[in-house]
Amino acid sequence: MKRNRNLIIGVILTAAAIFVALQNANDSTVDGNPGLRASTITPAFPITSTPTYENCGYMWAYHDYPELTEKVNLGVHDLNPDASVHAELFGEDCVYADGRSTFGAMETDFYLELPVESLSDEETLGKWVEQFMLVITQIPEDEIQGNYGFVEFSFIKNVTERITVRVSIQKYIQEANGRSGAELFRFFYTPPIHPT
Repeated sequence: MKRNRNLIIGVILTAAAIFVALQNANDSTVDGNPGLRASTITPAFPITSTPTYENCGYMWAYHDYPELTEKVNLGVHDLNPDASVHAELFGEDCVYADGRSTFGAMETDFYLELPVESLSDEETLGKWVEQFMLVITQIPEDEIQGNYGFVEFSFIKNVTERITVRVSIQKYIQEANGRSGAELFRFFYTPPIHPT
């Protein structure tokens, strides 16, 4: 019994000694060459850790687009000198911890204001939509940042009376062909819902 116990202890000690010897051999040699220590190996190309991006927080944002505003206003004033339009970019600001930010445009939108005599003359309002949309759709694509957005028409009779019509530029291009006047106006106008 004592002899079996000594044999088991001897086997365990021998296995432990072999394990330690192998660990030391692996730590101090490379490819079985005892003269080449692992700590002396340097890579052929330096390895550097360069972050590819910085963390930032994204926020919805609107930015004026003055160059396009100026250009479109020239075309709009040819149709009606009392009208005014401004172009705006919608997208995301990427705001960094140090306060700086970068902007990514998702779409280009236009806001047009036009004084009118009557808000009930749908035929005339629709003709204005048609004429102004012709100016907008003639803008070269490379001047549109992101996707086509919308044109928001504000037809203004006086300080308290106005109608707002939002026209999706893409929908106008794809679906409004052949529509004009009152039909075009009604295609895009959504009357306000009055509580009953």
